[in-house]
Amino acid sequence: MDLVQQLEQELEAFKREYEKFEKGNKSAGTRARKVLQDIKRTCQDLRVSIQGVKKEGEGKKPEEEGAAS
Repeated sequence: MDLVQQLEQELEAFKREYEKFEKGNKSAGTRARKVLQDIKRTCQDLRVSIQGVKKEGEGKKPEEEGAAS
């Protein structure tokens, strides 16, 4: 699954659980905190992925990038 899509799904799950928590469901608070931890992990994976893509491009000379197009 694409990390951005995964992040969107986790955010929606958090919203659902947090709404339940605001209505007084304490168990939903626990689930919301768990989803927040998952979001944190997904964000870190996404950061690493982005940095990897950036580093791949840094090793090329400008004329190599133009020739590849």
